[in-house]
Amino acid sequence: MTKSFKTFLKHAGKDYHNQTVNPPVVRASTLIFKSIEEIRKKQNKAIKDPVGGHFSYGREGSSTIFALQKILRTLEESYQVFLAPTGFGSVFLAIFSVVRPGDEILLSDPIYSPTRLLTESYLKEFNIKANFYNPNNINDLKNKISKKTKLIFVENPGSNTFEFQDLSKIISLAKKNKIFTAMDNTWGTPYFIKPIKLGFDMSIVAATKYYSGHSDVMGGSLAVNKRVFKYVEKANKVTGLRLSPDDAYLITRGLRSLDVRLDRHQENAKKVANFLTRNKKILEVLYPIKKNTQRYKMWKKYYSGASGLLGLKIKSKNKRSVIKFVNSLKLFGYGYSWGGFESLALYQDVREQGNRRFLNLQKDEHLVRLHIGLEDPKDLIQDLKRSLRFIK
Repeated sequence: MTKSFKTFLKHAGKDYHNQTVNPPVVRASTLIFKSIEEIRKKQNKAIKDPVGGHFSYGREGSSTIFALQKILRTLEESYQVFLAPTGFGSVFLAIFSVVRPGDEILLSDPIYSPTRLLTESYLKEFNIKANFYNPNNINDLKNKISKKTKLIFVENPGSNTFEFQDLSKIISLAKKNKIFTAMDNTWGTPYFIKPIKLGFDMSIVAATKYYSGHSDVMGGSLAVNKRVFKYVEKANKVTGLRLSPDDAYLITRGLRSLDVRLDRHQENAKKVANFLTRNKKILEVLYPIKKNTQRYKMWKKYYSGASGLLGLKIKSKNKRSVIKFVNSLKLFGYGYSWGGFESLALYQDVREQGNRRFLNLQKDEHLVRLHIGLEDPKDLIQDLKRSLRFIK
């Protein structure tokens, strides 16, 4: 990418044929040709240039989807980007592409709970074993690698508890043992870190979140290097995963302001996090804000910035008072997902974390997740300050 990230986002995807600054929405199931020979010619082009957008059937994509693929391929610095109808669809595609019966998967313990359900329970029925390693102990990962290990799946930072791992050491172990690697990079996006460039085989982003930025679209991206491209291409064809052109258009439009929004999310989150670290009722702010912590060191080593999602560890013998703290917030919505322009808050019940092996949560400790949106941070801080009084 010769232009800066910020400039590229504003200029990529222009359609001079239709004279539009954003690619038009092209909806099609049947793609029509002038002759059978023309269909065969297009199919041959697809074989010779598999990332060139040579479609012969609507399930393969349209010009709208191809425009988004090209933008994300550049942002990720990857060989190709596959698009799925949800972020979790991208998780499934990554795992389904490279793992087979008899294989083992090593996953960081604080992964997204549906990813845990897929790997720990569902894949078990297909004789695929999931093992979970301590994200704060690289030796635990090293000791759990076996001859059957086919994939190391990393979510960074950890879901809801925000552990940052030493990514280069994970990649080194994987390459030494010829193991595939995947990283769920929804928190950071390629604006703050590029997993493929770092050495991962696959990079997953839930486009539902920061790519869209407006909480009104579902989608997922799976960026891959050349090593795994054929595996993912084959799996993508047989599963029939496809992002709709309407959602592709909305995600492309959202990407125009990705840098502006993430810069503001980060700025606001830092101000809120600094306020919360000074409050005696907050045991720990789960965000890379304190320079002497492992979380900060590992974030600083690999990331150029931080997004707006953070966690709070609160110690209280009165669970209801913590829930009341959350419920009394006026500027924070209550709902799943994040990455939109608005602030959100959730009380994280331990049961929702799944069967975590290394969840460092003591008795009377509670998790609250906050997504810091694009509102005035002074207003958010005042809202939090007013509600914190309910914690007993």
